[in-house]
Amino acid sequence: MAASKNKIETAGEYAAAIKRIDALMRLGEDMNKKDATELRKLALAAQAYEKNHYEIPAPKTVQGMLELEMFKRKLRQKEMAKLLNIGEAKLSQILSNKRVPDLALLKAANEKLGIDGNLLLRYA
Repeated sequence: MAASKNKIETAGEYAAAIKRIDALMRLGEDMNKKDATELRKLALAAQAYEKNHYEIPAPKTVQGMLELEMFKRKLRQKEMAKLLNIGEAKLSQILSNKRVPDLALLKAANEKLGIDGNLLLRYA
């Protein structure tokens, strides 16, 4: 990636940027302001490239949707169960595929988490 360029356009530029990011990260406490600025620019450019070129597929199961929401909201199972107004054991069984999600859970996932009801019903 050229010094004047703030955008990564090719896989080769991305690989070079990742290599440089790694080298800068290894500086640790020895990193100066110029290095820190370069690191930030490279990281933002790499992030933009990744967003455009590496798609993370949406979950295909109710369990996957719930786990994604837990990750996004930084919730533990206990906190998610409380939010959905269900027991911890029930949520654990659903997440481990030992229990089928019931209508009450699907409704709570739609209302409390904003998960599209059509998706929930499709994959339930």
